[in-house]
Amino acid sequence: MADTHVPARARDLPGALWSAVDAADLVVHAGDWVHVDLLDRLEARAARLLACHGNNDGPDLRARLPEVARLVVAGVRLGVVHETGPATGRERRVDGRFEDLDVLVFGHSHIPWDSVTPRGVRLLNPGSPTDRRRQPHHTWLTWTTVDGEVRDLELHRLPPRTAR
Repeated sequence: MADTHVPARARDLPGALWSAVDAADLVVHAGDWVHVDLLDRLEARAARLLACHGNNDGPDLRARLPEVARLVVAGVRLGVVHETGPATGRERRVDGRFEDLDVLVFGHSHIPWDSVTPRGVRLLNPGSPTDRRRQPHHTWLTWTTVDGEVRDLELHRLPPRTAR
């Protein structure tokens, strides 16, 4: 997940996403938490958390989270960062900056993304589960990592919230 902006854009994560957190072996968050409370709750519920801070995260979150986090999972060198810059040229920039990764999860745009760089790094943006901006749905990703591969990648979509 990325760009949760809790409580600025939503009071909490969607229930379906909390269920996915409870079921996951690893939860990845690509920044823009906004408040440290969500980090505390995810650390308490997630079996394991790989996370970074975003541009909307203050000193309390930046003190606890790096700009870039890395972890090897089932043979996959996984990284997470909030910003990768504009879509144009993203693959070339990632190849130059993240030579040690197989998969990079990023946020910032709130736009789901799945591409591969010329060097073969898989770039994934889960969108946002709470702030869809101009996207048709609130989104997050799940996948399975097995034998050095990302498998069963799924973009989960929720319908737009209605005004109460």
